[in-house]
Amino acid sequence: MAVHTVDTIRDKSVLITGAGRGVGKRLAMGFAEAGAQIGLLARSKAELDLAKLEIEQAGGAALRLPADVRNLDDMKNAVALMLREFGRLDVLIVSAGVQGPIGPLLSTKPEAWADTIQTNLIGAVNACRAALPPMIEKRSGKIILIVGGGSGHTRPNFGAYAASKAATVRFAEGLAVEVSDHNVQVNCISPGSVYSHMTDEILHAGEERAGRKEIEEAEQVRITGGIPPEKQTQLALFLASQRSNHISGKLIHVNDDWKRFENQNMKPELYTLRRVQKI
Repeated sequence: MAVHTVDTIRDKSVLITGAGRGVGKRLAMGFAEAGAQIGLLARSKAELDLAKLEIEQAGGAALRLPADVRNLDDMKNAVALMLREFGRLDVLIVSAGVQGPIGPLLSTKPEAWADTIQTNLIGAVNACRAALPPMIEKRSGKIILIVGGGSGHTRPNFGAYAASKAATVRFAEGLAVEVSDHNVQVNCISPGSVYSHMTDEILHAGEERAGRKEIEEAEQVRITGGIPPEKQTQLALFLASQRSNHISGKLIHVNDDWKRFENQNMKPELYTLRRVQKI
């Protein structure tokens, strides 16, 4: 981890939703290691307790925030607690999400679709609604939304997840324009395949529901662990730092060659929802 990257995030206040496990927890650990003060938000108190313990044992500072992203009042209360505890809110990372129903559309339940949209899309919107006022007031802020498979490409049999994440990306692109005059940047990270409970859900669903390609990829991720957490943390730290003030409204994959844009502007059409693969 580059020294100048760490220095730009040290002592910053970072709220992370979905911080009890998966990518959210990995980012919480990485940001805490870099010296940030972490607000850990999730529905599971047990997972929050463990994440807080691990961060503090490593010398970091963390605040537990049991909350449901589907509830706007929960999110507003969490932000108020962050401001009371740390005095500021510099970065919001939205990682809370569910995979939703797996299988062809007609074999899935409408209620499961609705819950997936409510958690993945409306949950992200609620988090931004709660976090933006203090950022706008101090004219500085970073919002990073974690999306995933289906946000930038077709993903059959995972329609609810893909639709909710693609919608989240488009929401982020529009929000980035809305808050640009307030010096708040909004970007999305596609973290790549990582081993998590979602991997097990795919394998449990089987080839008939998930599809052969998804099963093969999930089996490979289970063996290798997938993308190293350091790659995800490095990109997130960059987007949370002042070094990325010129980048907003973008969907960046962890394997993209994003470092070349640190000292130069991106073309407007690059890394938006309809992603340009090559310049």
